[in-house]
Amino acid sequence: MVLVVFLLAYLTRRKLDAANAWSGDFLWSAAFGANSKARAGKEAVKWKGLLMVAVPAVLLAAGEWYLRELDWRMAAYPLEFALLVMLMGAPGWRSPLEAYSASWARGDMQAAWHHIKDSLPARDRGAATSPDEMHLILSRSLMVNVFERFFLIAFWYVIGGPAAAFFARGVIALRDHWPQVAARPDFAALAEVLNWLPSRLLSFTFGVAGDLAGWMSEGKRVLVGITLKTDQVLMAAANGALTGYALDPGRFSQIHPDEWADYGRRSLDAIRDLLNRSMLVWICVLALLVIAGVV
Repeated sequence: MVLVVFLLAYLTRRKLDAANAWSGDFLWSAAFGANSKARAGKEAVKWKGLLMVAVPAVLLAAGEWYLRELDWRMAAYPLEFALLVMLMGAPGWRSPLEAYSASWARGDMQAAWHHIKDSLPARDRGAATSPDEMHLILSRSLMVNVFERFFLIAFWYVIGGPAAAFFARGVIALRDHWPQVAARPDFAALAEVLNWLPSRLLSFTFGVAGDLAGWMSEGKRVLVGITLKTDQVLMAAANGALTGYALDPGRFSQIHPDEWADYGRRSLDAIRDLLNRSMLVWICVLALLVIAGVV
C-alpha cells in the first residue's frame, strides 16, 4: 500500500501543480507567522520552530504505531494520502517558465528576468549579471525546488513513514518561511543534513535516467563530495547526465550560435524530462522493494 498511496498522491499533486492550486507554502508561512513572536535579542532561537515541526511528527508516528497495534493500519492510508498531497508540490512554476522561455526566444533577457526573479531565492537575485548566469541560477533553483518538494518527501516517507516526511518538509519550510531571519541559517544547516543522502541518491538516478556515459565522466564525483551542498550535487550530476550542453549555456552559444534563441526552452525541457524520468526510476525501485517485501 505504500506504493499505491505514494503513487496516487504524486499523480494528484502533479495535477494540482499543473492547475497552480493548493500551495503548501502558504499554510506553513501562516502557521509559523501566528506562533513565532520573539523577544528582542532572541531572534536566533530555534527551539520554538523545531517544536512546531517535531511535535506533530511525533504525534503522527505515535498514531501510526497505535493503529498498527490495533491492526487498523489500513485506516491510516487515506490520511497519509492527504498528508502527502499537502507536503508535496511545487505550484507556481509553469507560467513563469513559459513566459521566461518566450522572452528568451525574443532575445529580451530583461523581460525573462522579470518573469522568474520572484521564483528565485533572495540571495541569488543579485547574481544574474548575464543571461548565462541567470539561466544557471534558474536551473539550479528549479531542480532544488522539485527535489525538496517531491524526491525528499518520497525518500523520507519510504524510510520513516508520514512522520519522517512531515518533519523533513517542515524543516525545509522553517528554512524558507520562519519569520525570524536570524534563525534560518541553522534551519538551513539541518535541511542540508536531511538532504544529504536523498540528494546523492537522486544524483545517481540522474545517471540511470540520463546520459550514463556523461554522468560517469563528470557527475559521479559528487557522490564522494561529503561537504558539497544540495544545489552543487544536483547541478553537477545533472550537467553530466544531460546532453546537448543543457546546463552549459556558454559552450552551447559557441557551438550552436544559430540556435541560441531556443536554448532557454530546450534547456528547461531537458531538466524537467530528466527529473520526470528520475521519479519514474524511483517509483520502479519502490515497486521492486514492495515486491521483495522490504517495504
